[in-house]
Amino acid sequence: MEQETILTPAQAAQYSPLALAFLGDSVYELLVRQALTVRGNNKAQTLHQEKVRLVCAAFQAQAAEMLLSSMTEAEQAVYRRGRNADSSPPKHANAADYRRATGLEAVFGYLQLTGDTARIHALFDSIWSMRDALAQSRHQGNKE
Repeated sequence: MEQETILTPAQAAQYSPLALAFLGDSVYELLVRQALTVRGNNKAQTLHQEKVRLVCAAFQAQAAEMLLSSMTEAEQAVYRRGRNADSSPPKHANAADYRRATGLEAVFGYLQLTGDTARIHALFDSIWSMRDALAQSRHQGNKE
């Protein structure tokens, strides 16, 4: 297997926002799966249900809104490109949430390509620490 290639921020910024989101989706999901697994030895079904709650457009959209002010200018630019990319949301997802989630995934993909794992973990740690509050506020928003 080839050694991982790290791109400069300028090189990574040349990638399409949907290509960045494609990679970022897997980076984010892997972090969620790892965090859930190390929390305790649970049944696979329990882990899956919790993963689905945290890896969905609505939750990721709220996480993106929470993180936006703490993102660097470069990250905000990648986020906007991902959010504004021409894509079709799945039938089960709200279009605005899907676009914001795509923006967040693009940021994770961009950071992965540039090898900035410390920043990936810092952003993810912020999401992880707020996961219950974000999920609760999302749930309350659906009731109103």
